[in-house]
Amino acid sequence: MSGRTTLVSGGNRGIGLAVATALADAGNPVAVTCRNSAPPDDRLLAVKCDVTSTEEVDRAVGEVEEALGPVEILVANAGITRDALLVQMTEPDFLDVVDTNLIGAVRLVRRTLRGMIRRRHGRIVLISSSSALTGSAGQTNYAAAKAGMIGFARSLTRELGKRDITVNVVAPGWVETDMTGFLTKEMREEAQRTVPLGRLGTPEDIAHAVRFLTSREAGYITGAVIPVDGGIGMGN
Repeated sequence: MSGRTTLVSGGNRGIGLAVATALADAGNPVAVTCRNSAPPDDRLLAVKCDVTSTEEVDRAVGEVEEALGPVEILVANAGITRDALLVQMTEPDFLDVVDTNLIGAVRLVRRTLRGMIRRRHGRIVLISSSSALTGSAGQTNYAAAKAGMIGFARSLTRELGKRDITVNVVAPGWVETDMTGFLTKEMREEAQRTVPLGRLGTPEDIAHAVRFLTSREAGYITGAVIPVDGGIGMGN
C-alpha cells in the first residue's frame, strides 16, 4: 500500500505541511495545494489552488494526476478563520469560512473520488476541529463549517464503504500554528490550563494520526472522528 499518490490541501505550512511531510516519509509521492508560498520540502509537488474555485480545484487535481498519477490519498486541510461574535460578524465573513473550510473540502473530494471508485481503493481524511464538537464563542462560522465535515464524512462512509474507500475526520484542539500565533502569553497559559495534558499540540501530533488513518493497518476504520486535542474534549 506504499507509494500511493497523495494530495494535501493547504500543505505548505502548519498542520498541512506536517501531514504532507509525514506521508512523504511513508514513501508516498505527495502534492500540496497552496495559494502563495511553496512548501520548504522539495519532495513535495506544489500546486497553486484556491479551493473556493471549482475551476481551480479541477485544474490543480489535473496537474497532480498528470505528474504523479490518480490521487489515492486525499487530506482536506485548507482552512481560514474570520472570528467575531455572531452579532458583529458580517455575512461574507460567515460564508467565506464555510466556503473555504467545508465546501472547499467537498470540491476536492468530488474531483478525486471517481478515480478512487474506479480503483476500488482510497483514503480520505478531513481535518476538522475540536470546536466542531464543543463549540467556541466567536467561531460560529468556523465551528459550523468544521461540524459540517463530520456529517459529510459519515454520509460518504455509507456511500463508499463497499469500494474500500475510507473516510475519517481528525479533530485537532489547540495546536501551535499561525492560527494560534495571535495568542498573548496570558491567553496561551489559559488555553494550556484547559488541556489535561497541559500543553498545546504540535502539527506533528496531528500528522501522526493522519498517517495512521491512511495506512494499511487502519483499513477497517471509517466514519470515525479522531480527537487529537490533549484530552480537552474527553473523547468527543
